[in-house]
Amino acid sequence: MEDTKEQSVEHFLELIKKSRKGKFKVYIGMSAGVGKTYRMLLEAQALMRNGIDVKIGYIETHNRKETHALLEGLPIIPRRKLFYKGKELEEMDLKAIISLRPEVVIVDELAHTNIEGSSNEKRWQDVLEILNAGINVISAVNIQHMESLNEEVERITGATINERVPDKVLQLADEVVNIDLTADELIDRLKEGKIYDQKKVPTALNNFFQVERILQLRELALREVAHQVERKIDIEVPKTIKLRPELFLACISTNDESAKIIIRKTARLSSYYRSKWYLLYVQTSRESSDKINLAAQRHLINNMKLATQLGGEVLKVKDDHVARTIWETAEKYDITTICIGKPRFKFYQLIMKTAVFTQLLNKMSKTDIDLVILS
Repeated sequence: MEDTKEQSVEHFLELIKKSRKGKFKVYIGMSAGVGKTYRMLLEAQALMRNGIDVKIGYIETHNRKETHALLEGLPIIPRRKLFYKGKELEEMDLKAIISLRPEVVIVDELAHTNIEGSSNEKRWQDVLEILNAGINVISAVNIQHMESLNEEVERITGATINERVPDKVLQLADEVVNIDLTADELIDRLKEGKIYDQKKVPTALNNFFQVERILQLRELALREVAHQVERKIDIEVPKTIKLRPELFLACISTNDESAKIIIRKTARLSSYYRSKWYLLYVQTSRESSDKINLAAQRHLINNMKLATQLGGEVLKVKDDHVARTIWETAEKYDITTICIGKPRFKFYQLIMKTAVFTQLLNKMSKTDIDLVILS
């Protein structure tokens, strides 16, 4: 009993800690120079004008005039100085940030590796400490620094990326914003000296800043942000109000002719909606392998292969209650549209003969699930 009380108290304290965590916003881009730091400073200026206590924890303007100008008036937390291998170097002062407790702190270059001897090896670990202290953080990272994309980025760029951020860090973000430019816009910025010193421009154009590479990195960044948005919707938006993606369920029997039509048309529908689809085969006792001929079994296997080739996920369920199984499967997989064959097909007739079909229609009338009869 005492243990139960102890666990209950610990759980409540954990909830309190979570509620006190700072909010985390990340600007992400396909490469250096797209304007992540610029956008962070613009936001910092806007926050300060609105009376928010915002401070610069760490910023790297790379001597870009437009970006550097945005620092004017923003309170900067001095960096801590330390000696490493005979040189005086600067790092973000984590202790000072937590001690000063601003409402919002700007922390650039999330993937940065701290100098040896720092309390954390990586800056993203510093950010987690700041968030746990209840301070809101705005940060930035390039897509090539994401851990799971490491090999893909190395293949695209031909360069080894040593500084990486675990995907879980981006998943903790309350908001992920993509700073997007076209390849031409980015190259123009490079040529104008807005990214690197003019002496470095020819080398950059011949290496990282090639149009084909930029386009591939841009696609990765757009895809990653879209994934994060979808993930947030799945986690945070109640099922009763969020827009569900179209999900199709194609229902077949051993009838080869109708099965092929249902499979192909459902695949086309899912392609049109850019959505996922499933193939459901409900094996009744009448269609057990010892009761149907080899030709029917072969056709069924081929149809399942066809569905897989067309991007469907095959579901096989043994049950004599066909309509009920369809409904239960639709609920389990959040199906939006059930696809079946025309009335002349045996499969449809089998459903019509069962009282469960009436229940199926009644249930569907109270939900957003559609029934499509394919010709």
